[in-house]
Amino acid sequence: GSLLGMCLIIQILTGLFLAMHYTSDTLTAFSSVAHICRDVNYGWLIRNIHANGASMFFKCLFLHVGRGIYYGSYLYKETWNIGVILLLTVMATA
Repeated sequence: GSLLGMCLIIQILTGLFLAMHYTSDTLTAFSSVAHICRDVNYGWLIRNIHANGASMFFKCLFLHVGRGIYYGSYLYKETWNIGVILLLTVMATA
């Protein structure tokens, strides 16, 4: 749970930083990504942290679910159902 929280905070912070420099216009989107990687201080690093952070978040999420299955957390129906709803929500938004 704490690893998921840490991954989520890193994703939010790096995403906000990238959003400050990104332009979503179809004509300038690629050049804004190139600008982030080339001209923004440590922009390439922040972009890579954000990209790899998404994979790390899902790895931690699947480990968390696996741990819950191993320790029998599915016996607590309300907690398990909330967890399944959160898992499906995260997968839908990704």
